[in-house]
Amino acid sequence: MSRARGTDRRESIIRAAFEVIAERGYRGTSLAAVAERVGLTQQGLMHYFPTKEDLLTAVLETRDEWDLLNFGQSATPPAMTATQLADLVDYNATRPGIVQTYTVLSADSVTEGHPARQYFHDRYRRVRAGMTRLLERNRELLPPGCTPEQLAPIAIAVLDGLQLQWLLDPDEVDMPQSFRDFLTLLGTKP
Repeated sequence: MSRARGTDRRESIIRAAFEVIAERGYRGTSLAAVAERVGLTQQGLMHYFPTKEDLLTAVLETRDEWDLLNFGQSATPPAMTATQLADLVDYNATRPGIVQTYTVLSADSVTEGHPARQYFHDRYRRVRAGMTRLLERNRELLPPGCTPEQLAPIAIAVLDGLQLQWLLDPDEVDMPQSFRDFLTLLGTKP
């Protein structure tokens, strides 16, 4: 099998895994279900991803890569600007399946022993640090007595909460506009 064909097959498996995880959650997803979605046997899929945890890791890494590629960030971004962050929210509004997968996996990861628990722990640390740096650049606009370190987890909670509300009721919740409204409240215009 050619390397390009193997890469294409891996990508199709990862995309199928996104779909199945979004539909069933991580615990309800099996390698057999993902294999069936891409027209492989479970053994065939295991040639590319020997375990369910390996597939989960690939799904999470791929999601991060897509975000970094679409917003010109390196693997360890210094901090997004408010405009880049608002653009990411706009972009996420065009891909509900990926947002749903991320939301399901992040919620599932709070349970003890979940294979993505450490990934999300580390990711939220990085995201809080990046959000803190973004807010530090606009320190003079922050509410009195509020530091960037205090506001960073709140801003991330707004992002995640808007995603969840949008997934549940997209006709009522305009995620991109609501996030821009939040930035306006902070005095940070995208």
